[in-house]
Amino acid sequence: MAKKSAPKESPHDMTVQELTARLGEVRENHFRLQFRHASAPLKNPMQIREARREVARLKTILHQKEKGKV
Repeated sequence: MAKKSAPKESPHDMTVQELTARLGEVRENHFRLQFRHASAPLKNPMQIREARREVARLKTILHQKEKGKV
């Protein structure tokens, strides 16, 4: 039987410091994906889009928390 992975922590439940750290990780991953794709095509180029959208999600939630909306 397949193992169940641990549920991902929702970005809405993270603190501002955790969001900032996660944002840095995702940005670095996005940069690395772009760099690797420039030298040789990725097997799954959709990873670049997913990383870019994750950056946007995290920035939005971070901005909302800083403004006090969440």
